[in-house]
Amino acid sequence: MPSFSTQRHVRFAADEMFALVADVEKYPEFLPLCTGLIVLSRRAQGAGEELTARMSVGYKSIAENFTTRVVTNPAERSIDVSYLDGPFKRLHNRWRFIDDARGSLVDFFIDYEFRSKLFGALMGAMFDQAFRRFTQAFEERAAKIYGQGTPEGGTSGQSSPSS
Repeated sequence: MPSFSTQRHVRFAADEMFALVADVEKYPEFLPLCTGLIVLSRRAQGAGEELTARMSVGYKSIAENFTTRVVTNPAERSIDVSYLDGPFKRLHNRWRFIDDARGSLVDFFIDYEFRSKLFGALMGAMFDQAFRRFTQAFEERAAKIYGQGTPEGGTSGQSSPSS
């Protein structure tokens, strides 16, 4: 049952990072393995939104689609993703964003399992590498969108995998 967790200090404000991650339609522009994303439905939920989205992922000749429910909560600066349909037996991921003196702490967690053991063996290592790059991809996107970040911003923190 693969999972991955990381906490990464970035030089951007928690609200900025929250906005980048909540902007799911932009994922194909910068997120590893993401080849497309369609929002199937969107509705207000408190101050945030609940989205149903279909993401296409691929690498070389392997391509898959899966559907998730995405709940954004700007007041708590959190985003929760739950699995609805596709090649997984289960998938859950969570983002939390916390301001700190250097910018913010990005807390990312994902837990997943493929339905097919064979597909899991084929895609597992590739997905693991992509998840390890997610927070870095969002930080690079933030630099492109927001510029340099906070003046006292430094280098990013460390990732810590767990399986």
